[in-house]
Amino acid sequence: MDFKDKSVVITGAGSGIGAALARRAAILGARVCVSDLDGAKAQAVADEIGGMAVPCDVRDEAQIQALVAQASAAQGDIDIYVSNAGLGGGEPSHAASQTDETWTLNWQVHVMSHVYASRALLPGMIARKSGYLVNVASAAGLLNQIGDAAYSATKHAAVSFAESLAITHGAEGIGVSVVCPQYVATPLLGLSDVDAATQESLLTADDVALAITNGVEAGRFLILSHPVVQTYARHRAQDHDRWITGMQMLRAKAQDTFGGIEISSFYKLV
Repeated sequence: MDFKDKSVVITGAGSGIGAALARRAAILGARVCVSDLDGAKAQAVADEIGGMAVPCDVRDEAQIQALVAQASAAQGDIDIYVSNAGLGGGEPSHAASQTDETWTLNWQVHVMSHVYASRALLPGMIARKSGYLVNVASAAGLLNQIGDAAYSATKHAAVSFAESLAITHGAEGIGVSVVCPQYVATPLLGLSDVDAATQESLLTADDVALAITNGVEAGRFLILSHPVVQTYARHRAQDHDRWITGMQMLRAKAQDTFGGIEISSFYKLV
């Protein structure tokens, strides 16, 4: 599906990948609704691109329904919905050390937000036999993020749910993509484009936005801004025990290099 003259909604679009994608979609001729938990940030991006802004907490199904309703009223039926909001924060010590509240937060933002959006959008898309759902997950959903079990587990669930959407509704004219970037210079990691310029494995948000629009236009299910992730995933599938050993070695290397598990620095090791 191309973006020209399409109604597009992007969550988590006040900064990072979401903001870059909003700018890219507008350049391609889309009518863009910028949504973010921070309404002021959403409005700033919307003003920049000539779009509309709707604040939304994606943990709340009623707010997602309101977002869909407002965007549809202003821009017409939603053609492309990008469920992009995300978070990350690491864990205090061992793999099960994060609090129940943080596990629940990860589940709500990384999984249920996709479910809520699909509930709101699928009936209309099925009736029209047209529409596109883009769920932004992570390379951690195909592999693992060392030092953040809650993030990794919920991103795996996000990939699985996107697969279910594609399997169930592909024959009904509905496109589905899942985006699995690796390390990106965004506020989530506290990194900037300047950092990306010094390391090949670290991409800018604009790089990922371009990969997403290209992938949606080509109708690809799995969108990998970092193609090497496919190689890592293949190694994992071919010999899981060997892959685990390799990840254990990477964790040890991170501890030796940084004196601990610093998620924002892992890009320097891959």
